[in-house]
Amino acid sequence: MAGRSSRRDGPARRAPTLELERNRPAPVCGIDEAGRGPLAGPVVAAAVILDPARLPAGIDDSKSLSPGRRETLFATILETAAHGIGLASVREIEEFNILGATMLAMRRAVAALPLTPAFALVDGNRLPESLPCPAEAIVQGDRRSLCIAAASILAKVTRDRLMADIARSHPGYGFERHMGYGTAEHLEALNRLGPTPEHRLGFAPVSRLKGIANLLNPK
Repeated sequence: MAGRSSRRDGPARRAPTLELERNRPAPVCGIDEAGRGPLAGPVVAAAVILDPARLPAGIDDSKSLSPGRRETLFATILETAAHGIGLASVREIEEFNILGATMLAMRRAVAALPLTPAFALVDGNRLPESLPCPAEAIVQGDRRSLCIAAASILAKVTRDRLMADIARSHPGYGFERHMGYGTAEHLEALNRLGPTPEHRLGFAPVSRLKGIANLLNPK
């Protein structure tokens, strides 16, 4: 007789839909970002306008998908949806702070769209300024809006590929595995090798390293 599991399964999470999009003026774009939290690399944003007649199956919050599934959906979204990608560099993160740089990347993503949206749904609780259309912030939007979920996939895959490129330029840090996040492997490499030009010197785990404080606050 099998033992009874102690795990309590909650109700299955509902997949994102077009419900929010259908209640806004069309065309609606979803906007999301990847890379606010890492210690290195750019922040990347994507804007996506889905074609209701050509919806890729399986779109979901990028964090809930395997890397292989994200790659497959990335290619399909590029083929079937209007999209734009924007990023803000490490230097811009230092200049504008991570929130300002994220908003900049989002504006660039919308500007890269091949058509102007009538409305934008933005993941999170903050809106970029100077968008070309009205917008609404949607907390956990990548779990609710299909357009935002699609944008989360484009942003995540684009940034992961950029971090793989950075890993080739700066071997020894493991960027291709941790994508710049503050893992034990990354922190050990930082202490051993020091920061690269791709590290965000204003982020505390980096700025606390020996010598970085002097770079940030020269006498």
